[in-house]
Amino acid sequence: MLFMSTGEPFSSRPPTETRSGQAASVAVEPIASPASFKSRAYTALRNVIVSLDVYRQRSEVRLDERRLAQDFGISRTPVREAMAQLEREGFVRSVPRRGIYVVRKTKREVIEMITAWAALESMAARLITENAGDEDIAPLRTMFSKFENGELHARLDEYSEVNIEFHQTIIRMSRNSVLIALAENLFTHMRMIRMKTIGEQDRADRSIHDHMHIIKALEARDTARAEELVRTHALGLAEHVGKYADYLD
Repeated sequence: MLFMSTGEPFSSRPPTETRSGQAASVAVEPIASPASFKSRAYTALRNVIVSLDVYRQRSEVRLDERRLAQDFGISRTPVREAMAQLEREGFVRSVPRRGIYVVRKTKREVIEMITAWAALESMAARLITENAGDEDIAPLRTMFSKFENGELHARLDEYSEVNIEFHQTIIRMSRNSVLIALAENLFTHMRMIRMKTIGEQDRADRSIHDHMHIIKALEARDTARAEELVRTHALGLAEHVGKYADYLD
């Protein structure tokens, strides 16, 4: 079971109502296979952390190692090892005599992560224009067809997921294993902040507009423009965070 500092539980059981009247539950699937318990526990815990959407709340979220091991159906050792790895990667922090807490990045840290992402994704765009075929680029356009005819705001949560998948796909399409590895954990941190910001200040409208221009540049194999558009799009998020994300302070 996951606990906030307020003492209200995030249960792995079916959703229950908190005092505020909102469901505060996290679905945890048992880890059935004995193969690579640490790796599976790590992946499962990282998914739990992302699902918590920590930037939508100011309360700290504490992870209960014993309860998580029980819910996963494994011993505490692989959970403890997975927690240690997650702490090294900046997802959790261990507080002596208090427990393990999910990390909420500061505004400065978030801006620095977005800036680094801008460099990686713009290089990915360059590699796509140099190496990808038409059949590789075509699926990018189809991602957004379902949000035409004014349906974007009515389906904002769904668009948020497509938006995240778009940026992950750009990285994967680079076919550069080192770049992909560098981006993986960085984007997991960014995923949580993107989930929070996509509905702010008409960012969804500007996002889909930017994405279509990026796709056109990639289709045209216009390397310089594709790089510039991807970098400017990412840095636009950094600027937005700097101006509006006071909840990070």
